[in-house]
Amino acid sequence: MTDNYSNFNPMRIRGRRRFILFPILFLGAVLLMGAIVMWLWNAILPAVLHVGALSYWQAVGLLVLCRILFGGFRSGGGWNRKGFGGPPHLRQRLMQMNEEERARFKEEWRERCRKRE
Repeated sequence: MTDNYSNFNPMRIRGRRRFILFPILFLGAVLLMGAIVMWLWNAILPAVLHVGALSYWQAVGLLVLCRILFGGFRSGGGWNRKGFGGPPHLRQRLMQMNEEERARFKEEWRERCRKRE
């Protein structure tokens, strides 16, 4: 007699639930954030900047557009939120410098990036 529960794997069921639940939660969060954007826009901007009010779907579209233009689709943003926020090869090079070389490197970049008048 074969056991019907021999192939039972609770981790596989939990993975399926997450796979189904994540898109639903993501969509719910986007729709809720769209409502918040609409509420804030309609409460503040028409009085301050004399612009028209947004409908709900315009607010969701604006939210998606801002995410595309300013946030990208990667989570976290940037290369690294801790310490030096540059590309990994520059971070590694900076970490290998002694204090004098690091100060010279920073001063050189300050000169390159300062406002030209």
